Amino acid sequence: MQLPAPGTTEGRAALAALLSDPARALVAFDFDGTLAPIVADPRDSAPEPGIVELLAALAGRLGTVAVVTGRPAATAVRLGGLDRVPGIVVLGHYGAERWEDGRETAVPVPPGVDLVRAELPGLLDSLGAPEGTWVEDKGRSLAVHTRRTAEPDAALDLVKPHLVELADRAGLRVEPGRMVIELRPAGVDKGAALSALVAERAAGSVLFGGDDLGDLPAFDAVVRLRAEGVPGLTVCSASATGEAAGIAEAADLVVQGPAGLAAFLGGLEQALARG
Repeated sequence: MQLPAPGTTEGRAALAALLSDPARALVAFDFDGTLAPIVADPRDSAPEPGIVELLAALAGRLGTVAVVTGRPAATAVRLGGLDRVPGIVVLGHYGAERWEDGRETAVPVPPGVDLVRAELPGLLDSLGAPEGTWVEDKGRSLAVHTRRTAEPDAALDLVKPHLVELADRAGLRVEPGRMVIELRPAGVDKGAALSALVAERAAGSVLFGGDDLGDLPAFDAVVRLRAEGVPGLTVCSASATGEAAGIAEAADLVVQGPAGLAAFLGGLEQALARG
C-alpha cells in the first residue's frame, strides 16, 4: 500500500519527520466524518471498518495516538471502541474532557448550558422549525441538527440567528458544522486542546486529521506549531458532497473520507514497519 505524498512542502517535511522519529510523533484525529462516516443520527455513528485496528497498530509505533472531538469523550470511546487502542488519549468536548486508560477528567460545566437546555425546545417550537429538526444534548453543549429535514440548509438558516442570540445570552459560543449548529462553552477549541497535548508530550512532530469547520482551529494550531519548530501535517477527510471544501483548501493532504483515511493509515503503518 503506497503512502500518498502531501501536496505542500511543509506537509512533506512533517511526514518525513514522523517517519524518521515515530517515537516522538503525535497523531490526532476528529471522530465524526474523519474516523467515522457521517450518518443521519449521530447515535448510530461507527468507525470506518478496520480503522480502529490500524490505530491500535500505530499506537505501538508512535509516541501518541489521540482523538480530539466535539462529542463527550466517553461517548466517542463507546461508539468507536477506542479503548481497544493502547494508550490512546481522547479529548472530548473540544478538550474540556479527557479519557485515558479508562479514567475520565473534566472541567466544570458553565451555567449557560442549563439555560440553553431549558429554553431551546420552546425556541424551536416558536420558530416553526421544520419536521426533522432535533436537539442533541451532549451534557456540556447542545447541538441543533437539520440533516433529517426536507431542506437542511433552509432549516439551518431559519434557526441560526436565533441560536446566536440565545448563545450570547447564555455566555456560550456558536459552532457551525455540517447541517448542525452547536452551542458550547467559550474558551475551548480543538486547536487549544491539540497544542496543549503536543506540549505535554513534547512531541517532535504532529499530524491532525479532520473534516469540518470545527477542525480548522486544530489546522491553525499545526501552522503555529510549525513556526515554533514542530513539523506538522494536516489531513482533510473530504466528503463526496464537497462539504469539506474549505477544510480541503487548508490541508496539506486530502483523502476521500474515512475510507481514504483508513488507506492512508494503512500505508503509514506499512511504511513504519519497513523502518
